[in-house]
Amino acid sequence: MYKIFMLIALPALVIGWIAYVLWERKMREEEKKLPKPESQRLKKTKSEISDWAQKMAAYEPPKIKRKYEDEEDEDQQQDNPDKPE
Repeated sequence: MYKIFMLIALPALVIGWIAYVLWERKMREEEKKLPKPESQRLKKTKSEISDWAQKMAAYEPPKIKRKYEDEEDEDQQQDNPDKPE
């Protein structure tokens, strides 16, 4: 009785595993063909980065108004504090 059970069960088990491996391989190949779905978090991060990049492209640094003559006078005063203007 045990021999009959093993003669039927082992080949059935082997055939089942072979079918499973072939099915898994087929499913993996189909998944590789499909584009990877984007999560909500990834979409949000991409939109935030693109918004930031647009802001940085439009950014103009503030222009510093310098009066070079005044700065030179101040530098000279700091060098010679005894000398009146």
